[in-house]
Amino acid sequence: MGRISRHRNGTLPGFTRKYGVKSLVWFEAHATMESAIIREKRIKKWNRAWKLELIETTNASWRDLAEDLGFGPLA
Repeated sequence: MGRISRHRNGTLPGFTRKYGVKSLVWFEAHATMESAIIREKRIKKWNRAWKLELIETTNASWRDLAEDLGFGPLA
């Protein structure tokens, strides 16, 4: 949850801050931090079309999933 807050507030450096991305449109739960990091690194190497397909198969409307986790709607 802390990571979502940091992305929304623009305090986490990287792609999301550089391009002003605030919405959470896809996520996966992992049993361990290690498995989450491995998966994230793999996905970062994917081409854009694969990433878009991953999002659109589970969230075709690109709804902000952070709201389901208790975060308020973005302004």
